[in-house]
Amino acid sequence: MGFSAYDSLVLLAILVAGAGLLALAPLLRVPYPVLLVLGGLALGFVPGMPQVALQPDVVLVAILPPLLYSSAFFTSLRDLRRNIRPLSLLAVGLVFVTMLMVAAVCHAAISGLSWPVCFVLGALVAPTDAVAANAIASRLGIPRRLATLIEGESLINDATALVAYRFAVAAVVTGGFSLWHASWRFVVDVAGGVAIGIAVGFVLRQIWCLKNQSTTEIAIALLSGYFAYLPAQAAGVSAVLAAVTVSVYVGWYTPELTNPQTRLQGDAVWSILTFLLNALLFGLVGLQLRQILDSLSGRSTGTLIADAAIVSAAVIGTRLIWIYPATYLPRFLFRRIRERDPYPPWQYPTLIGWTGLRGAVTLAAALALPLTTSSGAPFPQRDLLIYLAFCVILATLVLQGLSLPLLIRLLHLEDDGSARKEETKARIFAADAAVARLDELVGEDWVREDTAERMRGLYRFRRNRFSARFDEEDDGAIERQSQDYQRLRRELLDAERRAVVELRRMGRINDDVMNLVQRDLDLEDARLDV
Repeated sequence: MGFSAYDSLVLLAILVAGAGLLALAPLLRVPYPVLLVLGGLALGFVPGMPQVALQPDVVLVAILPPLLYSSAFFTSLRDLRRNIRPLSLLAVGLVFVTMLMVAAVCHAAISGLSWPVCFVLGALVAPTDAVAANAIASRLGIPRRLATLIEGESLINDATALVAYRFAVAAVVTGGFSLWHASWRFVVDVAGGVAIGIAVGFVLRQIWCLKNQSTTEIAIALLSGYFAYLPAQAAGVSAVLAAVTVSVYVGWYTPELTNPQTRLQGDAVWSILTFLLNALLFGLVGLQLRQILDSLSGRSTGTLIADAAIVSAAVIGTRLIWIYPATYLPRFLFRRIRERDPYPPWQYPTLIGWTGLRGAVTLAAALALPLTTSSGAPFPQRDLLIYLAFCVILATLVLQGLSLPLLIRLLHLEDDGSARKEETKARIFAADAAVARLDELVGEDWVREDTAERMRGLYRFRRNRFSARFDEEDDGAIERQSQDYQRLRRELLDAERRAVVELRRMGRINDDVMNLVQRDLDLEDARLDV
């Protein structure tokens, strides 16, 4: 059966709303996940919106692998290794503490929730989402280590929470739970997921060595999460860890295996895909929200609001209570830790404690809850769990997300410049390598002396410019000279672009020629940092 005129209008309205939210985000200086959760909430109450019935497994399998892949792919393996202790406390310890605390609070305060169902809810709301927090942090500037912890925690705790979620859901579906069985299955799940992720990553690495075509390579990258997720799921081990492992593995080797064009196109594709998947998730829950609330009509509005407030307070409060002992107690108890990693200022754990924003992974896991148990009975309180998970996302993104800029300013946190220093060192090292290679090639017949001298001048200036950043007595003259040059270069590039577009308008060149020349000009423009 085809689309009716009404269905077409509904779809058009959803697309227009999504485009509007995307356009509003930079204007309002609000991270787009905040607008998405508000847009999804509003979507559920638009008159005439259709009700959408989704197969739970489709949500988890279709949406989760690329989300996990995109977040893990760009993660710094070096930073993860350097911060393994605090990340373990946040991404493993805090996840299980949050699950236990939320389960205990919900079992005591919310009627109709059994212990197994409470543990499912605890696992649902345990993982954080770094998209909104990093968007705010990158705009306002915070010490690099804090940004690393926020991003690394989100990556690792996705895997931890979803493994716990799997066991909690299995306990509800089967009606039984064995701590001994769960413990050894947890070890098998982790080891098996990591092993499959590494194996798939190794195979993909060999395939990439044989390919040199951007479209094919990007397509393989888009499917890489599925290549690890699906075999792990079929084998009965952690598909989430398999997807995360292959992402980190492939991300480490990608610079050696791909060309510049693939990397430029790939970055753009992943940015767009991540946004679209987030928008799809919040749109789907919005289309189901009214149906979910209708099924909860046995609970009063006041009760539903109170239940949401209780769960949200438990999630936020547990993190704030955990963060200070986890930060300072290990250093107090172990001299080796505090010698290697001294006590941080109180502002650091305060900010980390307020960045426990929930997002797409929580929503995807909630939508993926089974419809029935193994006995054929409806999954207990499924709609209530989805509603509460959405409310936690709403509370953390809106309350904590929108207040983060103010908190960062009140805590007087600033970018410590460590990332810029590393960038400067890398650029100096790269310039030295280019000059050394130029000296090796200067004897070749195809290297003209005047060309070599011009290139030496270019790299000499580049090296001097970046070296000046480490000179405390530098007066900034060389930096101003570079900025003036870049400003002039950009003005000239704009003139070139206008001329090419005018040629196309006059019919003297076709669109293919215009796009080819314009792309080269855009790449030159992208190299300018002013």
